[in-house]
Formats: sequence, C-alpha cells, structure tokens
Amino acid sequence: MLKLALDLGPLLLFFFANAKPALFEPWIAPLIPDAVAKANAEEGIARLADSCFSPIILRAATAYGVSPRLRSDSILNHFVGRAHTTGRVRISGDGTTWRPLVHVEDIAYAFAAVLASPREAFHGQVFNLGVTNENYQTMELAEIVVGAVPGSTIERVPASPPVDQASCRIDFGKLNRTLTTFRPRWNAAFGAKDLYATLQEVGVTHEDLQTRYNRPAQLRTLVQTGRVDETFRWRDRAALVHPEPSAPALPRER
Repeated sequence: MLKLALDLGPLLLFFFANAKPALFEPWIAPLIPDAVAKANAEEGIARLADSCFSPIILRAATAYGVSPRLRSDSILNHFVGRAHTTGRVRISGDGTTWRPLVHVEDIAYAFAAVLASPREAFHGQVFNLGVTNENYQTMELAEIVVGAVPGSTIERVPASPPVDQASCRIDFGKLNRTLTTFRPRWNAAFGAKDLYATLQEVGVTHEDLQTRYNRPAQLRTLVQTGRVDETFRWRDRAALVHPEPSAPALPRER
C-alpha cells in the first residue's frame, strides 16, 4: 500500500475576504489560474484513491522561516528581509488583510506525522495545515517584525494597482484533532527573530532578497537566460539531475 501526502500550494491561493476563521474543506472556489491548476490536480489525484493508493491532501498556510532554500517573497520572510536590509517594513494599504502562517519546519513535521499515522484516519482526506491562532493581519505581522529587528520602523504607503485583495482566516482544527501526534513548535514572533538572526549571520543583502531568494525573479531569470522554457521546463535535461544552485543554502538548523 502506498501512502502519499501532498502539498499542492498555500491556502491563500483559494482566498476570499472573511473576518471569521473558515474551514475551507473539502473544497473552496479557486479564483486564480494557479489555484485552478492545483484544484484540478487535487481532484485528479483523489480519483486514484483505492485500497493500494492512499492520497492525503495537506493545504498549508503561507510558509515562513529559515530553510536551505529561503523564499524572500513569502510575506513574513519579506517583512523580516526588508527590516534587516533597509530598516523599514513597508505596508501597502490599511494593513487589515488576513494571512494564515505556518513555519516551514512545522510543515515538514506534519508531513512526517501524517505518513506515520494509521491509514484509515487519513485516507483520501483534505486537511488545512497550520494553527488557527496563527492567522494575522498584515499590520500585526509588521509590528511583530519591528519588535524582532532592532531599529526598524513601519512605512505606510498607499495601495497601488493591482490592489491585493487576498484575505483569509483559516480554521485548522480538523488536522489538529485528527493528528494528535503533531504539535506545532513555532509562532510568527519566534520565527521572525530566528530568521533575522540567520540573515545577520549569513550576511544576506537587499540584492540577494530581490534576486536569488525571490522565486518570481529567479524564474524570470531562468526564462530570460534560456535555461527553462515558457512553461518553466528545463531545456537541458541534464539540469534535472544536476541543476545549478539558485542561491546559497541557508543553515538547516539553528
């Protein structure tokens, strides 16, 4: 029997504005092309479930925290990176949009715990992966980061088109009730302090955060240099086995 746990993308891809925590299970309406693709993938994989194949869908909240392949375009990482390199956390608009967060290490632990659990408890199910009390408004996140990075301040700027309307609060109770062996170890305040210490230790610069650690920027570079095609597939199949590193790896553990 094959048990497969999948994370097909952050819950924010399936966003809508909501002031109260929403369950979003088993499904919600995808609103952008990336979400439509992931919705189709979930549905297709779920249809393959049988007595020999047990797919489990984990929809993670927005990831943050130190990892070997840091993403600076994730909201809390972005705020900490700007505070570290510019001394400012820039808030566009009124700062009231909601973001559910989960540390990348907690995501890994959740996957391991699910795969080690009895099949009957998880077979063919969809779970939100995160912690209900780790839903934050963007202004709250900015204040957390200012508290973690000495001397940094919040910079308010008017929202410019296209205005980011993504806002959601998520209920993660189903996973926490079902996966009793999983207890998240991180929160945003602890994660922000840890990331700031790592950026200092490694000497990450503003340019690094805008290029090598920024996924959209890195993808554009790979397309412009011809290493991948317009569908983001490697042109040189050897790169599938020995890809060039996109950025120096950050420490795995602190």
